[in-house]
Amino acid sequence: MKTFSYARMDTAASAVAAGATAGARFIAGGTNLLDLMKLGIEAPATLVDISRLPLTGIEARVDGGLTIGALMPNSDLAAHPSVIVHYPVLARALLAGASGQLRNMATVGGNLLQRTRCYYFYDPATACNRRDPGSGCAARGGYTRNLAVLGGSPHCFATHPSDMAVAMRALDATVTTLGPDGERRLPLGALYRLPGETPQIETVLRPGELITAVELPPPPAGARQLYRKVRDRASYAFALVSVAAVVATHRGRITHAALAFGGLGTMPWRDAAVETVLIGEVPTDALFARAADVLLAEAKGAGDNDFKIPLARRILTAALRELTDG
Repeated sequence: MKTFSYARMDTAASAVAAGATAGARFIAGGTNLLDLMKLGIEAPATLVDISRLPLTGIEARVDGGLTIGALMPNSDLAAHPSVIVHYPVLARALLAGASGQLRNMATVGGNLLQRTRCYYFYDPATACNRRDPGSGCAARGGYTRNLAVLGGSPHCFATHPSDMAVAMRALDATVTTLGPDGERRLPLGALYRLPGETPQIETVLRPGELITAVELPPPPAGARQLYRKVRDRASYAFALVSVAAVVATHRGRITHAALAFGGLGTMPWRDAAVETVLIGEVPTDALFARAADVLLAEAKGAGDNDFKIPLARRILTAALRELTDG
């Protein structure tokens, strides 16, 4: 591990100022960053410790939604009564991720910003455009079982690993940030970038910009929620395919549909065209098949991950059946 400077911050403003310096990285729980530093994948010049900032709370909003502090531990968020009652899809997604020990340390902001678990990204002996821009992508022609079938480019098709982010996309979450230029509010989907020609640039955050909170609007009245995750083992494994679904029906027709997917895309994946197919229609297997056709129209397997395409179709159908039954 390379030497680095360390600075503990007491205010968000001081953290932003320190984080804007060259080579600085924020650290809170450290459940992802410390591993990357040990492997030599990340080598920050300065670690800016934000773990003592007063961003650990959760507050009810006037509109009936929630504001969640960016430093709230994942375990606390999953166990919060308001989340369990009103946002069960989020609680279930959190409990499906990692181990209890990691959830105790991992924060909301860090969860959103964790980096891919692509095998080649984690192996400094291989080529990876995300780790070493311009070096190539060893996954092309390599082992691809956990990699994306949507949103990839010739330069990278690594999946985003977060379960929580998938649920938050289905819940229309908004991210609040503080940076050198002041505050910003971003729809969660706008936080992430597709790899394109610059896969090393994973979000739209600017140098020194700090996630301070996540805002959730009130869930649609009468909507049912579900998080379903398929993985290689029952615990402590990343999604092969997952779905977060929030669906409401009235008089036998779908009136609200929000569907986000993990394990399929290079970012937590949501396609509004899929939801457009569903809204206003009577739920049937034929309708669900049409929605799956839209979701997977541009899906491209790379050999070992080809199975994700039919698996996603089955998971989408099963989730919609469960949420619209009766």
